[in-house]
Amino acid sequence: MTIGAFALLVLAPCVAIASASSDEDAVKAVLSDYKQALERLDGAAPAKLFAPDAEVFESGKREGGYQEYLAHHLGPELVEFASFRFDNYSAVVRIEGDVAIASESYTYRIVLKRGGEPIERAGVATSVLKRTTAGWRFLQTHSSSRRPPAPASATTK
Repeated sequence: MTIGAFALLVLAPCVAIASASSDEDAVKAVLSDYKQALERLDGAAPAKLFAPDAEVFESGKREGGYQEYLAHHLGPELVEFASFRFDNYSAVVRIEGDVAIASESYTYRIVLKRGGEPIERAGVATSVLKRTTAGWRFLQTHSSSRRPPAPASATTK
């Protein structure tokens, strides 16, 4: 075996691992861009992150494509928000060729312009993204949330 062939056998797995890590980072950047746009209350910016045939599902409802979701659900909500903040965020990404499967968990807090109690929820999302010539794009995303459990000290007396 030549030194070149040996080097190729040794380095090829390293290149594959670096590529997978790079893809994972790129997918996490798309997830982060989406989350940051929501925190800026900017529903239009994420449109570029979605494939034209993408579908959005939220809390048990098919919302349609991103533009439909923005027009009929997300956009009207964002107009009512004074702030939207994510915390306790974590994401796990699995790359399968030109497809990425992402799962996220987080808490969020919404303050409404009209006042009232802030809305606090624990949420999860599962997304499928595909590699395109423009980068990774959402094909499908599904999110759901619920009221977080009361702290133990508040429930015990």
